[in-house]
Amino acid sequence: MLQPYFLRDAEGQKRLAMLRGSRAASHVLIEEQVKKILSDVQTKGDKAVLEYNRRFDAPEFDLSELVVTESEIRAAYQAIDTSFLETLRRAIANIHAFHERQKPSSWMFTKEDGMVLGRLVTAVDAAGIYVPGGSGGETPLVSTVMMCAVPARIAGVSRIVMATPPRKNNSVHPALLVAASESGVTDIVKMGSAWAVAALAYGTETIKPVDVIVGPGNIYVTIAKKMVAGQVGIDMIAGPSEILIIADESADPAFVAADLLGQAEHDVMASSVLLATSHELAEKVAVELALQVERLGRSEIARQSINERGMLLVVESLEQAADISNQLGPEHLELMVSEPWGLLPKIKHAGSIFLGSFTPEAVADYAAGPNHVLPTMGTARFSSSLGVETFMKHSNLLCCSKEALKGLGEDVIQLAETEGLGAHANSMSVRLKRL
Repeated sequence: MLQPYFLRDAEGQKRLAMLRGSRAASHVLIEEQVKKILSDVQTKGDKAVLEYNRRFDAPEFDLSELVVTESEIRAAYQAIDTSFLETLRRAIANIHAFHERQKPSSWMFTKEDGMVLGRLVTAVDAAGIYVPGGSGGETPLVSTVMMCAVPARIAGVSRIVMATPPRKNNSVHPALLVAASESGVTDIVKMGSAWAVAALAYGTETIKPVDVIVGPGNIYVTIAKKMVAGQVGIDMIAGPSEILIIADESADPAFVAADLLGQAEHDVMASSVLLATSHELAEKVAVELALQVERLGRSEIARQSINERGMLLVVESLEQAADISNQLGPEHLELMVSEPWGLLPKIKHAGSIFLGSFTPEAVADYAAGPNHVLPTMGTARFSSSLGVETFMKHSNLLCCSKEALKGLGEDVIQLAETEGLGAHANSMSVRLKRL
């Protein structure tokens, strides 16, 4: 497994530079494939969706099965355990409680001259949620449904469409259907990958287009979202999952290793990094990684990820660790230090921050409330997690009184004429003559 490196040494500097550079990737071949898929769906509609579903997910799929029916949802409720439903509802309640505080309000104010200014906040009409299949649909990503649908519902979106690949028998896992129903999804469509994104963006004979598309996916989904951005809004261009842990001598090496592996098991491209102020701690974490990875169901994925994309780096101080973290802008940042609240003011860029040794990233992945759809690849330096605002837009409001218009008139005319826009200036002049 991994061995620790000192940042002050040349090898440590080299590995940190490699981590920064590894975020840039070229996907020219995949982009061409996705472009064709988007074009197919745009021109052939349902027929293209059907062809791709049969080719990649469900060989016997029929177009009549594209939209999930009420009877399928009722059957899903019968198929799940009561304990699962109770767990689901508790998680949804926590997610709702966290996100309802994010909802922005419209506002207006009136100036002394009678001018009224403001901002009108409204929800988009329709949102699309993409939910990956997960091991052929046998490991339903119920958390993704909750994290995407609950904020949309709070925002006031009237039509929330979930797209997810069908299983080989043309069905969707019952747990996923129940999670969608409980989270406020109004329509469920069986389709996956780039053709699902295309159908949501452009619409087909069966599927009406949406205004915003959110949710994680593989590289095909990510590139498809990038290509349709502008036709619709998207949440973000996401890359492989990341975790960065800052730890001092107070940290439990077993906790640190467990959380690093928690990201590594997602994907061989996932990045798991420790910045430790103690070389002894880093060495103990390396031992724990080797022990714990053998007990994982996804051990091969986690082992490859840790070996190829993981890093144990010994730094001089917590301040240096915070500076490196801010440069990287990690998706998940854990502060496993004796005084995490004291270190927090030094953190500027992170998708989500977890304070203390008893706050593993996994608690927010599922049940605590904060959203787990987060910026990756350093984009936390300028972007934020998915939230209620993702499904809302702002319209500026302005109402001029005669007095207000008179007060601004000459300024507007001068600025418009400077820019050579005579009609703009004239639209003001014709009014000033009537005042």
